[in-house]
Amino acid sequence: MKAVRVILMLALLVAAPLRAESDFSAAGYQQQPAGVATQPAAKEKKPVAALQAPPLAQEEEYRVGANDLLEITVFQVQELNRTVRVNSRGQITLPLIGMVSVAGLTATELEARIAAKLQENFLQDPQVSVFIKEFTSQRVTVEGQVQKAGIYPITGQTTLLQALALSGGLTRLGDDNVSVFRLANDGKRQMTSYDLEDVRTGKLLDPVLQNNDIVVVGTNEVRSFVETIRGFISFGTLR
Repeated sequence: MKAVRVILMLALLVAAPLRAESDFSAAGYQQQPAGVATQPAAKEKKPVAALQAPPLAQEEEYRVGANDLLEITVFQVQELNRTVRVNSRGQITLPLIGMVSVAGLTATELEARIAAKLQENFLQDPQVSVFIKEFTSQRVTVEGQVQKAGIYPITGQTTLLQALALSGGLTRLGDDNVSVFRLANDGKRQMTSYDLEDVRTGKLLDPVLQNNDIVVVGTNEVRSFVETIRGFISFGTLR
C-alpha cells in the first residue's frame, strides 16, 4: 500500500503543472452564452522583430592556419597569381618574394604583408587580394546534452545548427537554450545564449561559428524532472 501511495503522490505532482497549463490556456478565452461557439480572445498584435542573431563576442576576421588553401591575386600582374596551401609551419612560397609566414594573420593583414614585400624591390604600389578558399584548420567543440559530444573540424562557414547536427543533435534532456563561448582578446571566454526554437523558426538568424568556439547544450530541468518521476513510477510498479 505504501508503494501505491507514493506512486499516487508522484502522479499528482506530474499532473499539477499540466492542470495549471490547462487553466492558463483557458484564461485566454472569453465566456460566451450557452449555444454560442467559444472564440479565442483577440490578441494584441506586436511588431515582428528583425531577423538578426545576438552578436557573438569578439566577431573578428578569420586568421589563417596550417593547411588552409589561399588564392592570391596581384592586380594586373597575372604571373604572380597563385593558389597555395599553407604548410605545417604556417608558411607559403610565392614568386619573387619566396617564403612568407602567414599563420595567425587575417586575409587583410596578409594582403598588406605581401604587398609590402613586393614593393620593396619589385613593384610600385602593388594591389594584392587574398581569398581563403578552404578553412581546414578550424574546429569547434560541442558538449553537454548532445548525442556525440566532441571536437569537430569544420571547413568554410559553419552555423550553430550545423555544428549541432555534426554532434548528432540534442538528447531527450537537451535544452533549447544553447550557450556559445568565444575566446576574447583578453584571453577570457565570453558567452552568448541562443534559443534554438527561435533559430529554427526563423525569428533569429543561425549564427556563424568561429575557430575554437565552444557550444554547450544544458539540461532542460522540466524534462529531467519528468524523467525522474517516470523512473520512480516504473520502480514502484515493478515492486
